Amino acid sequence: MVRSLIGILSIFLFTLFSSCEQKKEQLIDIAEVSPWCILGFDSLDRSPAERISMIKELGLKKYGFNRGKAEFGAMKEEFKLAKENDIEITSVFLWLNAKRDSLGQLSEANQLLLNTLKEVEQKPTIWVSFSDNYFKDLEDEASINLSVEMISYVKTMADDIGCKLAIYNHHGWFGNPYNQLKILKTLNQKDISMVYNFHHAHEHVDEFCDFVKEIKPYLSYVNLNGVEKDGEQILPIGKGNHEFEMIKCLKAEGYEGPFGILGHIKTEDVKVVLERNIDGLKKLNALHEAS
Repeated sequence: MVRSLIGILSIFLFTLFSSCEQKKEQLIDIAEVSPWCILGFDSLDRSPAERISMIKELGLKKYGFNRGKAEFGAMKEEFKLAKENDIEITSVFLWLNAKRDSLGQLSEANQLLLNTLKEVEQKPTIWVSFSDNYFKDLEDEASINLSVEMISYVKTMADDIGCKLAIYNHHGWFGNPYNQLKILKTLNQKDISMVYNFHHAHEHVDEFCDFVKEIKPYLSYVNLNGVEKDGEQILPIGKGNHEFEMIKCLKAEGYEGPFGILGHIKTEDVKVVLERNIDGLKKLNALHEAS
């Protein structure tokens, strides 16, 4: 009798703990997501101290630095304040434009950005992307070669600073992830990775789950967004009809993060925009638990 009761109790406890573990499972760990495109996309135009305070109020502990209108002196202050508040700055954005950036000579602003990174303690990953004016009238092979040369040049500076390098899908020829795969394979450097953005994924929604298999070995970051194939580019998470399945495809291929969420709306308080995306993640987590 006693043994039977012990057996029943053991089964009950096992079922209870298993149920608790299942409830804890999340599609996305919200506490670990990193806001992106929040500088220059904030109607309140927060100062570095106000921005870091906002990140903490949201219950987050990291964000990406896309510079926006920030002066380089303010950038130093922001990195210092972030470290003092145990906030990680995960990335900085380096935008290359053929009118200002060439092999061996970056624009004054980009050079100042890299010089500032030398002087700060935190060493975020440099997310690099190209304006489409680099590739006008060029065939694919020439475009790949030019990309490889410029990325290799930037990487020498990133190495000197102590920062990792990742390529970032925006619009145009360079923003096409199939072209980025060709570039990464040509570079053949394991320490150069890929950032994938859901807000630039609309053209590849139908083949995304197959495409994930190809990009997974190179993937270091995914910025989430609501995705409707023919919908708005910037859409709150949970308001699209593809992002849930896209995230599940990433997870099925073994990608567990990191993930970013977007500000990217200049006319609104960025805190409100981020809260909408956090609410969307909660809905996706609930949907995942129910499935």
